[in-house]
Amino acid sequence: MNDRPLHLAVALDGAGWHPAAWRSPDARPDALFTPGYWADLVAEAERGLLDLVTFEDALGPQSAAPHRPDDRTDQVRGSLDAVLLASHLALLTTHIGLVPTVNVTHTEPFHVAVGIATLDHVSEGRAGWRPQIASRAADAAHFGRRTTPQLTDDDVRDPERIAARLRPLFAEATDVVEVARRLWDSWEDDAEIRDTATGRFLDRDKLHHIDFEGAYFSVKGPSITPRPPQGKPVVASLAHASTPYEFAARGSDIVFVTPFDRAGAKAILAQVDEAADRVGRDLRDRPLRRFADVVVFLDDASGAAARRKEHLDALDGAEYTSDALVFTGTPGELADLLLDWRAAGLDGFRLRPGAVPHDLSAITRRLVPELRRRGAFRSAYGTGTLRARLGLPTPRNRYARQV
Repeated sequence: MNDRPLHLAVALDGAGWHPAAWRSPDARPDALFTPGYWADLVAEAERGLLDLVTFEDALGPQSAAPHRPDDRTDQVRGSLDAVLLASHLALLTTHIGLVPTVNVTHTEPFHVAVGIATLDHVSEGRAGWRPQIASRAADAAHFGRRTTPQLTDDDVRDPERIAARLRPLFAEATDVVEVARRLWDSWEDDAEIRDTATGRFLDRDKLHHIDFEGAYFSVKGPSITPRPPQGKPVVASLAHASTPYEFAARGSDIVFVTPFDRAGAKAILAQVDEAADRVGRDLRDRPLRRFADVVVFLDDASGAAARRKEHLDALDGAEYTSDALVFTGTPGELADLLLDWRAAGLDGFRLRPGAVPHDLSAITRRLVPELRRRGAFRSAYGTGTLRARLGLPTPRNRYARQV
């Protein structure tokens, strides 16, 4: 048995990743936009001792096509702001990491940095974020400040074509991540004195202008928010092709990849390593955790999960497919797959429940005990931040004088 800790995350999105999941018997479509709904889901994920949860977000209503809006009314449309939702859930949880998706194409990097720093303070060191570019040109119309490339139907069939069309947006996103990290460093850890006797609240010499000048924006700094408890909250990215692999290699702590089998996982991880070499990242000094995404439909009885998915497909009028592997089977069969793929060099998995609460509960109450029985997963949370749980080093403050 591999003695490295297996990391498990769950990706939450509405009623589940299947577009007809909201019509499942145990779904709660009337509660999708209530805080209690999300509190229940994250409490279940924490009950299963998962490392982290991610929250999807977008700048426009969901659509069946990834590159353009649609007029369908038979699928879930609408969502809550992921960062604000995560900040609310931070008060209701104790251990689990909270990783909202943040659009960085139409959001100012200063606002991004302050929002994620605040989440890290509220959660006491459990924050992360997933920078996401705005790949739909229609989203730009909500802001009216710029245009972005309109992807075609041919583009979306090929991840490399998508990446090539959107390469400038990935370059901009790289700068957003860099600015955020500099702003988090703009306050030294001991910048706050808070001495009521002398009237000194702040050591002004320990606040720093970042003076960032890039191709897309300039940011002077410092931040308005003290340095986060983790120093630098965890950055995660989803990657399908060479350009996003490079984006992850430049600035991410976790990369979510989408293989369809063990051989594919090994090939993708080789591409991630090559991307790290190209950008000059030493993975020994700055580890990059690699998680594989899997959409899961789980039931104890053989064949039940496949039949449940087929029923949802019929309700939606089309077979559900995904950018990631769609797994239907038993928790034991999924445990077999995860441990087999892990041998390719993966650090963990981000599971996308096909329908919630059913598949989320199957992960926490069936899969996790099975992995624990095989000695592959924890039996309790440890102490420390999300970075510490992931085995990521404590980041140095670039502006603090080294002694």
